[in-house]
Amino acid sequence: MSRPTAENSNTPRRVPLTKDRVLRTAVGLADGAGIEAVSMRRLAAELGVVPMALYKHVESKEELLDGMVDLVFEDIEDPTGDTDWKAAMCRRAISTRQALKRHGWAIGRMESRTNPGPANLRHHNAVMGCLREAGFSFDMAVHAYSVLDSYIYGFALQEQTLPFQTPGEHIEVLEKKAQTIGDLTPYPYLIEAAANITQSGYDYADEFEWGLELILEGLEWVRTPEGRAIRRRA
Repeated sequence: MSRPTAENSNTPRRVPLTKDRVLRTAVGLADGAGIEAVSMRRLAAELGVVPMALYKHVESKEELLDGMVDLVFEDIEDPTGDTDWKAAMCRRAISTRQALKRHGWAIGRMESRTNPGPANLRHHNAVMGCLREAGFSFDMAVHAYSVLDSYIYGFALQEQTLPFQTPGEHIEVLEKKAQTIGDLTPYPYLIEAAANITQSGYDYADEFEWGLELILEGLEWVRTPEGRAIRRRA
């Protein structure tokens, strides 16, 4: 009897364990079950290997987190200098928010890594490059980067903690609050807000681009001679 060959064997081929596979599996685990679920033991079980096999590809949990965050940065559109700087930074901001919605565990970890990966470094370099090439001084580029990221990450964090996701769910939450509170007479402006939301709907996600445009318009102004003069006096 002939020995089965690779072509006619029913034994499934083992998928090679690589660093990329380890990292992407860890990201998928964090996306589905939260970052607390990502342990070397749990990750090894997901990959069908013994925990020690992981250490051939990532030396520690910190290196694993570095790589996971780098994959999130890969998910974000890098701004380029071949278009209007505001349009480029707007797309970058929207892309960042979308990535953080997909990978909520990464909020608060994107800027905390002391051993950043290539996508992380490339993205930060691209943002600074876009601002500097748009005419921002070094100091103003740093200020612009800071205010944009504070807004993006802050919005993403608040959005993550809201007790609703859709306008319809928002109305349901408001109705439950009203039932719990009872008499709203002392809060006329809250009554007004609730009535408008109930009648016309309100999508919290729309606020992101409104606020983003406000920031970008402000940054555009500080690039003008008037804006720079006020900045120097301050």
